[in-house]
Amino acid sequence: MELPDFATRFVNLASADFGAEVLSCSDEWFAAANRMLQTAPPVFVVGKFDDHGKWMDGWETRRKRYEGYDHAIVKLGLPGVIKGVDIDTSHFTGNFPPAASLDACRCTGVPDESTEWVTLVEAVSLQGDSHRFVEVDDEREWTHVRLNTYPDGGIARLRVYGLPKVDWDALPKDEVYETSAVENGGRIVAVSNAHYGVPFRLNMPGRGINMGDGWETARRRVPGNEWCIIELGTKTLIEKIEVDTAHFKGNYPDTVSIQAADVTFGTDESLVTQSMFWQTLLPQTKTEMDKQHFYTQADFNDLGAVTHIKLNIHPDGGVSRLRVWGKPVR
Repeated sequence: MELPDFATRFVNLASADFGAEVLSCSDEWFAAANRMLQTAPPVFVVGKFDDHGKWMDGWETRRKRYEGYDHAIVKLGLPGVIKGVDIDTSHFTGNFPPAASLDACRCTGVPDESTEWVTLVEAVSLQGDSHRFVEVDDEREWTHVRLNTYPDGGIARLRVYGLPKVDWDALPKDEVYETSAVENGGRIVAVSNAHYGVPFRLNMPGRGINMGDGWETARRRVPGNEWCIIELGTKTLIEKIEVDTAHFKGNYPDTVSIQAADVTFGTDESLVTQSMFWQTLLPQTKTEMDKQHFYTQADFNDLGAVTHIKLNIHPDGGVSRLRVWGKPVR
C-alpha cells in the first residue's frame, strides 16, 4: 500500500503510545473505542467471540435503530498541527460506517457543551477493509478530535498525523532538552532504506521493546552506507547524543557517524542532497550490539547550533533509538 506524504512525514498524534485516549463515545457495544488508538496494525482472529459478539480489533458500535450517528472524543497524546488522517476499516467488511467526519478543538481539561468544535474533515465515504486517507490544510494547533461515524459501525484504527508543537519561548532558558524527541517536535525527514524497521520509532519515548521497535535496513550489497535525517524540534547547541542498538545483536551497525547543519532553506526532498555536504559532528566510531552508546561535547567537532542531524550507519543494520540533547538557541 502506498502511503500519502503526510503519513510518512508526520507522527500519529492520536497514538496510545503518546497517551492518547478516548474520553467518551456514544456507544461501544461490540468493541471498545480505545482499541482504535493502538499502534499495532489491526488483526482479525477467526472464531474469537466475547459476551457482545464477534471480537473485533477496533471500535464497533451496535446497529442503530433510531435517528442519529455515533461519535468518539479523543484526547490527542501530543497536541499539534494536524496534517492528515487515516480512517482505517481493516477487517470490517459488512459492518463498517458508510461515511465519517472529523472535528477538532483546543481546550484544557475535558471538552464540554461550551467547547467550540471545528470541522477539519467533512463527511467522506468509507469502504470496508480499507484506508481512507484525507489531507488536512490547517495550521492551527489542536488538543482533541471527535470522530463521527454515519450512522454506526466499526473503525479499526484512527490515525491523526501531524506535527507536535512546543512553545520554546515559554520554557526555562539555559536548560538541556531532548530536542530530537517526537514530543518536542523532532521529526524524521528521510531515510535511505527501511526494509525491516520503522524509522519513525527512532525518536519515540523509552527504549525499544524488541528488534521490530526501531529502524533496520536491508543488507547492503554495494559500497556506501545507510542514513537517516532528523529535524530537531528547535535550533540546538548539542551537548549529548545517544545511539541505542537495543535488541540488535547480529545486525547492528559496525560504525556510526553524525553530520549536522543549521538549515534555513530547501524542502524535505532537497535536504537529502544538501546533507551530502553537511559537516561532521561525530566522526566515525565503532558500535556494539544491544547497547546504549553515549557521546558528549568532548567527542564532537564544534559546529555551533544546528537544526538538523544526519545519522550515518556503516554499512547497514539496525538502530533502536537516536536521542539528541542540548540547549535551544532562540
